[in-house]
Amino acid sequence: MAEQSGSQKPGIVIVGAMGRMGQMLCKTVMENDNARLAGAVERSGNAAIGQDIGTAMGGAAIGVTVTDDAAAAFAAADAVIDFTAPQATIAFSQLAAEAGIVHVIGTTGMSDDEIAQLSPAAAKTPIVRAGNMSLGVNLLVQLTKKVAAALDEDFDIEIIESHHHHKVDAPSGTALMLGEAAAEGRGVALDAVSDRARDGITGARKRGHIGFHAVRGGDIVGEHDVLFAAQGERIVLRHLATDRAIFARGAIKAALWGQGKAAGAYDMLDVLGL
Repeated sequence: MAEQSGSQKPGIVIVGAMGRMGQMLCKTVMENDNARLAGAVERSGNAAIGQDIGTAMGGAAIGVTVTDDAAAAFAAADAVIDFTAPQATIAFSQLAAEAGIVHVIGTTGMSDDEIAQLSPAAAKTPIVRAGNMSLGVNLLVQLTKKVAAALDEDFDIEIIESHHHHKVDAPSGTALMLGEAAAEGRGVALDAVSDRARDGITGARKRGHIGFHAVRGGDIVGEHDVLFAAQGERIVLRHLATDRAIFARGAIKAALWGQGKAAGAYDMLDVLGL
């Protein structure tokens, strides 16, 4: 971990720095008064390797060179923010643990087995992992749990999520967070009641199941509805994201919150005190 002076801002490394989310993260860290961009990591062979991240993103140089040496970048930092892919995230978790820095994970589409592979790293360093880093979504998760606990199975629960056409996983990590919250509110395991595919003659909806629907199109940043539908009435909890920067700001908040925390697995509810 980087040596900290009294006035030194925590240094944050962005992995996948040239992707859409990576560039947003770099830009948002650079604009943050409480953090500094300490490194930008990309896969070997990326055209930006060796360039200043500022110029690679089309702006002025800032003195941070894009590298494919994640271990060296982590050694000179205090945290890494990671919105990459499951296997890359597992590898980065091991490097972050070796460097003793906070690992903030916004990667989605991770299986239970892949999440379990983060445990050895979490035993050595703080890991903050969440399917969504925004304050609004994490409040929605809490509301979903409370409403599900208050209503019985006369209310069917359906989760509808919409994202841009580049998104590769479905349901979204946020939709699964909401499903887990609804299931927890009802005191059931999501795996036992999840309904993710309806096509053809499926028969009547099963009482107590939680349905998922994924919409992909255009440049939709992220929209999530939790529908509670009963005879004669419906309750809809909704969150609309119009700017990807909300996720970046939440991730930076998590990286700063993690400074000085004990090793372990945390989520945004911990960061936000919810």
